[in-house]
Amino acid sequence: MTDQPADHTTDRATDQMADHTGGSGRSSEPGGPARELLPTATPAETRAAVRDLLRPHRGLAAAGFAVMVGATAVGLATQPLLGRIVDLVAERHPAGALTLPVALLGIVAVAQGVTTALGLSLVSRLGETVLARLRERFVDRALRLPLERVEKAGSGDLTARVTADVSQVAEAVRTALPELARSLLSIVLTLVALAVLDWRFLVAALLAVPVQAHTARWYVRNAVPLYARQRVAAGAQQQQLLDTIGGAATVRAFRLEAEHIDRVTLRSWSAVELTMRGVRLVLRFYSRLHVAEYTGLAAVLIAGFVLVRDGFASIGTATAAALYFHGLFGPINSALVLIDDAQSAGASLARLVGVTAAPAEGHGPGRATDHLDEHGQEDTGARSAGDAAVTVSGLGHAYEPDRPVLHDVDLVLRTGERVALVGASGAGKTTLAKLVAGVHRPATGSVRLAVASDDGRPVALVTQEVHVFAGPLADDLRLARPDATDDDLREALARVNALDWAEALPDGIRTVVGEGGRRLTPTQVQRIALARLILADPPVAVLDEATAEAGSTGARALESAAGRAIEGRTALVVAHRLTQAATADRVVVMDAGRIVEIGAHDELRAAGGRYAALWEAWSDTRARHLPGPSRPANHDPQHTTNPQST
Repeated sequence: MTDQPADHTTDRATDQMADHTGGSGRSSEPGGPARELLPTATPAETRAAVRDLLRPHRGLAAAGFAVMVGATAVGLATQPLLGRIVDLVAERHPAGALTLPVALLGIVAVAQGVTTALGLSLVSRLGETVLARLRERFVDRALRLPLERVEKAGSGDLTARVTADVSQVAEAVRTALPELARSLLSIVLTLVALAVLDWRFLVAALLAVPVQAHTARWYVRNAVPLYARQRVAAGAQQQQLLDTIGGAATVRAFRLEAEHIDRVTLRSWSAVELTMRGVRLVLRFYSRLHVAEYTGLAAVLIAGFVLVRDGFASIGTATAAALYFHGLFGPINSALVLIDDAQSAGASLARLVGVTAAPAEGHGPGRATDHLDEHGQEDTGARSAGDAAVTVSGLGHAYEPDRPVLHDVDLVLRTGERVALVGASGAGKTTLAKLVAGVHRPATGSVRLAVASDDGRPVALVTQEVHVFAGPLADDLRLARPDATDDDLREALARVNALDWAEALPDGIRTVVGEGGRRLTPTQVQRIALARLILADPPVAVLDEATAEAGSTGARALESAAGRAIEGRTALVVAHRLTQAATADRVVVMDAGRIVEIGAHDELRAAGGRYAALWEAWSDTRARHLPGPSRPANHDPQHTTNPQST
């Protein structure tokens, strides 16, 4: 499918992060606009999403849990066997008496190793399966987010979620969560084993619980908001890097290097400061755990001394109890430490679920807001009368409150008609094109379509920014129509005069292009977009300066290819050059967000209005570039980019 454009505007990156506020977040810059971050799920929403992801895999989850319980239970036989060896030695039994318990220790070790490996394998399979489903849901919903929603958040927020947050959750699924599950099982079953030895050992061991519980509550209370703020700070840092690096040419042109370095530094130090706060929190967490450990161990040793002295337990039993409690150090520490990873992963998971669980605000890539009014409700009068393919009624739009860029626009595109949009920069042409294409939802009014397509995508948008995906050229073209044959691909390329150079590639249409592959020129990339348009075959096409990247040398050829690509379709063309307007059925002239003239090219020239003035200015510029002594005879003035044309 044809690509929708990324936002060209470089927003000022924010310099201070606001605290994380649960369902949504904002970042702000003193004197600058606040970013409305993408939603973050509440704990209840996150738990519900996890349950939904696990539901289809209940059998695998139950099997993994059962095997892990068995592995842990088998391992707990080690301490009583060691206690038995102590009793045998204390009672001065012959060395041969040690053979059986020692052999049983070997059997326990092997059995525990096998069952643990099997259990971890099942748990890992479950985790990877659920993680894959979560990724699929996130990508699906992220691709369907309205463009203005992403623009308000800043692309850094979405990028941080799809990189750092996904990595954090993946790491937790692969390592932290299986280990946490095993540690919790060990703790529970060890406490049961202590009670089996003697209930007083269990009571002594539980003296450590209040300290551990208080430590855990204190840690969670402080860690949850801290890790949430770290994720937000990481997103803001990434956004600033994207703004600075993506706008490097502009930064250098206006000598803003020092200012942008200061911004990146401030963002980075904000993230570092939050990270160091996390480190200090963990250190205090460990110190409190040590108090609990030694309190419990001392209580168990004292209980063992009293019970052995009074004849209620043997030395071996007391030894087994002490070993059980000492064996709890590892699982308890692991569990509490892994809470650190779990909290961090939980914050990341909430940010991912916040996107996957967001209400469907748009129709997704390549689909239009047909039959939707400004409230996103179905417009029951959407089917236009007569031969109107697209009806724009009372359309208004604003990217920021109280700063409208379109005002009460009314426009009808008739079936099969080619309409050109012209006007000065900032007139609202691109905004109107995006609204018709369904990239944005109108603030007021409606865009109504009286056309349909087999795949449910009645409108396709082609812009001057086209992404070529890494892989064979044929696969890139099949994004528009997955079932297209090689002959279909070649036919589409031929219609836009791209077949010759495509077949001349080292492997023809199977040549790997994009990142890491064959580099294509801007004109070649634009022809690929037009070929995708032909393959997608939508009834309505919107071209937003789709031939601008050709520069001066390939403008006429690319405009001709664009003309063939939209043959037989209703087309709205944001004209980069007035030659495109001259060949259109009608010309729509925009100024300050309003339509000021509509008519055929000749009619508007004769009317002497705004369009006539634009045409005269463009003609004067063209005349100054006519072939002269210093120019080659085949120089075509129509290839010259005219900054006054739109």
